Amino acid sequence: MLPFVKLAAIAILVATSLFAAKPAVTSPRLYVIDCGWLKVEDPSRFDFTKAQLKTLDFSVGCYLIAHPKGVLIWDVGVVPDSAFKNDGKPATKFYGTVNKSLKSQMAAAGYTPADVTHVALSHYHWDHIGNLADFAKSTWLIERIEHETLYGPTPPERTTPDQYMPLKSSKVIYTPNADYDVFGDGTVIIKPAYGHTPGHNVLYVKLAKTGGVVLSGDLYHYPEEITTGKVPHIDYNKDRTREARKTIDEFMKKTKSTLFLQHDLVQFKTLKKAPEFYD
Repeated sequence: MLPFVKLAAIAILVATSLFAAKPAVTSPRLYVIDCGWLKVEDPSRFDFTKAQLKTLDFSVGCYLIAHPKGVLIWDVGVVPDSAFKNDGKPATKFYGTVNKSLKSQMAAAGYTPADVTHVALSHYHWDHIGNLADFAKSTWLIERIEHETLYGPTPPERTTPDQYMPLKSSKVIYTPNADYDVFGDGTVIIKPAYGHTPGHNVLYVKLAKTGGVVLSGDLYHYPEEITTGKVPHIDYNKDRTREARKTIDEFMKKTKSTLFLQHDLVQFKTLKKAPEFYD
């Protein structure tokens, strides 16, 4: 029988091997995290019939950007990790489903919520804020109107206070109704794209090898919106959505950027997922 000290050392080695070491980062990295999917039965609220779409369901992506000056997480899922019951089954909320927790996928890449210096949301809808409570110690980058909506008298539908109330006393930086350069070097920029909600944003990430990537939030839901110009009935202001799409499209052409359409299930399946990354 091995001495107790050796057994303890082996146990520690096994436990620590389950988590990757936090990587040293010399230029931005983009980790795509699979935060589940949404079951869509009726696409009419997006002004489509079933026959007009390649697929109905939506992907739900979370995105971790590691930068030499800090770590940003962009959108934090639909189903909170707390919904998992340790029975090996997927976790669900309303019509959202996720197979693996956000934190377990972050850990595989070498990160924990404590490593995240900044958290930002494309917007306040329920399928983008599921795990927000885990980032109460991060600096929250958000449009003032989005923040006031969450903590106002009429919060968005399908949200629950436990998702965002832990951030009520967190450090908040209100983005300035203009581009916000997160780390001050032009590589990670929150860009206004109002319309889906009053304070909706997209995120631009400039990567050394991959080039520019724009994370769409809900500027588009289906790729067919790009080809047809259709705007969902559910958007707060459809005209502003059209203006934002034009502005972001011009920006992507100028910077030769690629659009990661966050709800496009077909495209999302083709992207490499954490612990792999784009750099």
